[in-house]
Amino acid sequence: MGKKRKHSETEAAAPAKKDDSAPERPKRTLLGWKDKNEDAEESKAKAASASGFRNKEKVLVTCSRRISFRYRHLMLNMVSLLPHCKKDSKVEAKSSKGATLNELVELKGSSSCLFFECRKHKDLYMWMVKSPSGPSVKFLVNAVHTMEELKLTGNHLKGSRPLLTFSSNFDKDVHWKLLKEMLTQVFGIPKEHRKSKPYHDHVFAFSIVDDHIWFRNYQISVPHNEADKVARGGLDKMTLVEVGPRFCLNPIKIFGGSFGGPTLYENPFYVSPNQVLGFSLATFC
Repeated sequence: MGKKRKHSETEAAAPAKKDDSAPERPKRTLLGWKDKNEDAEESKAKAASASGFRNKEKVLVTCSRRISFRYRHLMLNMVSLLPHCKKDSKVEAKSSKGATLNELVELKGSSSCLFFECRKHKDLYMWMVKSPSGPSVKFLVNAVHTMEELKLTGNHLKGSRPLLTFSSNFDKDVHWKLLKEMLTQVFGIPKEHRKSKPYHDHVFAFSIVDDHIWFRNYQISVPHNEADKVARGGLDKMTLVEVGPRFCLNPIKIFGGSFGGPTLYENPFYVSPNQVLGFSLATFC
């Protein structure tokens, strides 16, 4: 009686079957078929971009009690221009203003703050702060003109990202370089922010005249027909149309901390509104 064959011997003796299945089809897109190599390259590019730096800047915009309607409209104009900002209700704190605002910035998950403070119903001060470690800058705001007052012809899409331009004076002194960096971080909208549009159609212009920072907002306008395509880099056809608002920032002090701390810079040419009022009263008397 013969011996039974082992199971392994039967498997070895059986011929290998051919793979009759069809080759895997490439991925289909709206523009055609995509190869595996292209898909792998795209995944590598996405991984490289994800591993790089991502701007997560968030700005808290708030104001003090008893602010006038013109200054409140200016604050609302700034909120409409900054899709990465968070608007909060009015803050009532005199003695512990810095601690209250720092706590509010932390609760809102923000890294910067624009605080509009009105005194005597006519003098507007703006704090631009990096929280929680600073620095912070206090400005006196002059020459305020809101969008509703100007009624200019310029118009850009809400939520689009601006191009930031600075005059050459910002590279002159150290304190101007610091202000330029803070303005870039606060007014620069992060790329791929969920409330922003992925293109640029307006310009924020910051220029220094007489030791004051003047702010302007312009729309990038390109006159063309719908059938014609605008060539890239056609700067000769582009024009700037002002949108608004307008205001002037007079720096008073730069502090090392958030809403306070050691004084890093003090403007020697600053004259407070109370002194101006006193001089005007003395001349009339």
